[in-house]
Amino acid sequence: KDIAVFARQMATMMQAGVPLVQAFDIIGKGHDNPAMQILIMEIKADIEGGNSFSEALRKHPQYFDELFCNLTAAGEQAGVLDDLLDKIATYKEKTEAIKAKIKKALTYPTAIIIIAFAVTAILLVFVVPQFEDLFSGFGADLPTFTRMVIDLSEFMQKWWLPMLAGVIGGGVAFSQAKKKSLKFRQNLDKLTLKLPVVGDIVTKASIARYARTLATTFAAGVPLVEALETVAGATGNWVFTHGVLKIREEVSTGQQLQQAMKGTQLFPNMVVQMVAIGEESGSLDTMLCKVADFYEEEVDNMVDNLSSLLEPIIMAVLGILVGGLVTAMYLPIFKMGQVV
Repeated sequence: KDIAVFARQMATMMQAGVPLVQAFDIIGKGHDNPAMQILIMEIKADIEGGNSFSEALRKHPQYFDELFCNLTAAGEQAGVLDDLLDKIATYKEKTEAIKAKIKKALTYPTAIIIIAFAVTAILLVFVVPQFEDLFSGFGADLPTFTRMVIDLSEFMQKWWLPMLAGVIGGGVAFSQAKKKSLKFRQNLDKLTLKLPVVGDIVTKASIARYARTLATTFAAGVPLVEALETVAGATGNWVFTHGVLKIREEVSTGQQLQQAMKGTQLFPNMVVQMVAIGEESGSLDTMLCKVADFYEEEVDNMVDNLSSLLEPIIMAVLGILVGGLVTAMYLPIFKMGQVV
């Protein structure tokens, strides 16, 4: 997000005629993030030392990806750095918005499910035992449902600590495997695309990123084969990354982009047809932008609809869990009242 803001600020400064070094000075001193202040001042020092803007950016790959650096270099060579920075800013803003939507789609239901399990566990470990002490003085058989809940409570009291350690350990192992194992990430990305609803959202988001990135790089004058290599790493999913690299191989041998895309079977016919129209009419970047706009809106709508759909379902599940536990605890009391 900070990089998107930086690109937008630089584009605005340069379009206003502010010299490059002075623009760095103004943006760096006015930034709220100390890490960004240091980064901007280091880039400024590199430029003052004789490096070009793109060369200075390449010294910080953890902040500026290959796409950012390549487009900046293209802008410097063509003398349209301000326009390219504006395109980069727009691209970054769009992709960050997509990432935020995907994060929302995955995080919200996960958080609610965790809360549901946490509430249930707390009731079983700390609340149900209080009722168990009360029931022990009744001297009568407990209802089957109540007995089941008490047995589950006793199990949780005995094993909650190992279970919690197992969940935390599993989370850490998952995080490490995702970070260090390429094969694990590949399989995870394949699985993600097959998930109901979420897989469809991720697929459409990957298509939007592909179209937006390719439109931005191609409009900047980057050759198509070189642009596709940059695009491959920006799709956000290994399946699409692998597919785009195959497209690059086909295009490098002279095949049309739309034919290469069709061969991957990753893109809907509508996308392939729009790319074909763009190639034939010489307006490929424009058509790709339209594809990106369409799929970004699709992702927005799907995430909003998913949230609206999940909220009542999750509330119902929470109600059933908590209501079931409460009912189980009060059944013996109701039974005694009927006897009396």
